[in-house]
Amino acid sequence: MQTLMKYSRGARLILAGTALALSSTMAMAAEKKTLCVWDIVGAQGDVFNMMKDYKLAAAKMGVTFDLKPYTDEKIAAEDFKAGQCDAVVMTGLRARQFNSFAGSMDALGALPSYAMQAKALATVASPAAAKLMVSGNYEVAGATPMGAAYLFVNDRSINTVGKLSGKKIAVLDYDKAQAKMVQLVGAQPVASDVTNFAGKFNNGSVDIIGAPAAAFKPLELVKGLGTKGAIVNFPLVQLTLQVLIRRDSFPEGFGQKSREYIQSQYPRAMSLIKTAEADIDKKYWMQIPEADKAKHISMMRDSRVALANDGIYDKRMMSVLKKVRCQVEPANAECAQNIE
Repeated sequence: MQTLMKYSRGARLILAGTALALSSTMAMAAEKKTLCVWDIVGAQGDVFNMMKDYKLAAAKMGVTFDLKPYTDEKIAAEDFKAGQCDAVVMTGLRARQFNSFAGSMDALGALPSYAMQAKALATVASPAAAKLMVSGNYEVAGATPMGAAYLFVNDRSINTVGKLSGKKIAVLDYDKAQAKMVQLVGAQPVASDVTNFAGKFNNGSVDIIGAPAAAFKPLELVKGLGTKGAIVNFPLVQLTLQVLIRRDSFPEGFGQKSREYIQSQYPRAMSLIKTAEADIDKKYWMQIPEADKAKHISMMRDSRVALANDGIYDKRMMSVLKKVRCQVEPANAECAQNIE
């Protein structure tokens, strides 16, 4: 009888512990989380609207979100780092500080086409990549396309690599990769951020900026183009938007479910990108000579190699992106080389 009583007491303790653990998990799932959303337009923008649907999807995964809009990406990142946001939406460029692997997807010239980016995004959303999407207590819970970044120049005579020399180019102050590339072509980098780079272009403080088509209307970049400017129709970077979470604030497995949902929204994101590009008057788009494209590709590859060696880009991601490029265009010379 005494043995049975001891067993019963032990069983009760185990059951109590299990109930407490379940209760804690349920409380975590039921508790409202704050999702800080950077959208250059704010609560009226396309990104914020997409996150409204993400909020509905997350509820089915056991997480209730309150959405908080930001027009300053730097503040969104700082609030996330300080614990004021349980999750955040930001560019892959800025997300690199939290996860080098996923953040390096937005590397210079690494994905020359949307077809290549589509493959890369599907790769990082797969369960096979799950471990690489985690860095300490940070996890990338999804990545979606933001659009290719193009050079906006205030004079269409700037149509070759050589003519970039001496020009003032706005670079994001937190992205060392951009400054390095600008210096490589002999131009002058001007430290900026997402709140002021467009203003500097529009008022003539800089000659050149890099931006996606989605920024054209809201940032009134037509002012900077004026009557002589143009948009160089050659993608420098395939930008992404990434959702990051603090792992200890979410149920186990939420990150993977989130990545798969966000990947399912790829067609919607691409539709917005294609619409933004098509809405820009054709007169602003400028083609560059094929020979100059080859120079751009070579310089950006050399930059990626140097930046990876410096630890700015993640070498594992550089390897993934090369495989993607060679899957889409196997005849490329680099596919037979061992540079990246």
